[in-house]
Amino acid sequence: MSIKKLFGKNIAPSCEYCQFCVKKNGGAMVCRYGIPSDDKVCGKYVYDPLKREPRVRPNLPKFTADDFKL
Repeated sequence: MSIKKLFGKNIAPSCEYCQFCVKKNGGAMVCRYGIPSDDKVCGKYVYDPLKREPRVRPNLPKFTADDFKL
């Protein structure tokens, strides 16, 4: 049985999506295992899909009834 991954399969690891990292009021991240960095992820990284914000879908063009006539 295959399980479909939430938000796709090609998500680059980032401390922002780790279950052990918490974002504080000022926007700074705090990790249980050390100081998070932007360039690499520690060995304790565990992806948490609920922390990820999906991209906004693009707006569709406005269609009229004439666009669908043959």
